[in-house]
Amino acid sequence: MRKLLLSNDDGVHAPGLRALHDALSAHGRLRVVAPDRDKSGASNSLTLTRPLALTALDNGFYSVDGTPADCVYLGVNGVWDEKPDLVISGINHGGNLGDDVLYSGTVAAAMEGRNLGMAAIAVSLCGERYFETAGRVAATLVGAAESLSLPPRSLLNVNVPDVPWEDIQGVRVTRMGYRGPAAQPLRVKDPRGRERYWIAAVGDNADDGADTDFAAIDAGYVSITPLQTDLTRHAALDDVRNWLDALSNS
Repeated sequence: MRKLLLSNDDGVHAPGLRALHDALSAHGRLRVVAPDRDKSGASNSLTLTRPLALTALDNGFYSVDGTPADCVYLGVNGVWDEKPDLVISGINHGGNLGDDVLYSGTVAAAMEGRNLGMAAIAVSLCGERYFETAGRVAATLVGAAESLSLPPRSLLNVNVPDVPWEDIQGVRVTRMGYRGPAAQPLRVKDPRGRERYWIAAVGDNADDGADTDFAAIDAGYVSITPLQTDLTRHAALDDVRNWLDALSNS
């Protein structure tokens, strides 16, 4: 039976993680290692300045006082002899569309699994209501994961509309859209009158064309976007070389 490592960024007590566990319980032997609190927006950060606590909870889950990437690192390389076959991160409370993947702890947890040699899937619900729908999507994908062939250092980013299962229109393979600049930070005062700043909401969609993850969700489709951990802009390599050559010859 396959060994599945589950994690998230919303914290070990998040309803989405429980929904994912329940949906996948028949699809393998599950190990759950997740942050002890909400770590949304943690991206791929690792905790390097202090040791981490791995704590067994009464429900069989494990919590870590660190980031989502920490959790997957320990889940793969920690106190267990057996390594997982597949890492599944989620179910996130809210979508991870377009540029969101750069900040998302959900995607980062899956990416850490991929970096450690595991196949990996990140699952997000574009809302906070129909976690059962996202769980059924995750179970369907995990059930067929053995027949999926991806290039090295690749993973799947899955976003699910926040609707009942019967209202899902289908599945689309998509590319990432992108957003415009975020709004200005919100200036506030703390209880002692000191000035503080809240990071503002994300910007409006700047690219939500028909083949994007944004468009798929808006039309009621599950969006599946293959991601790669290589961030090199290969098409720009020659442009940068030419620029440097011109500088050296000027």
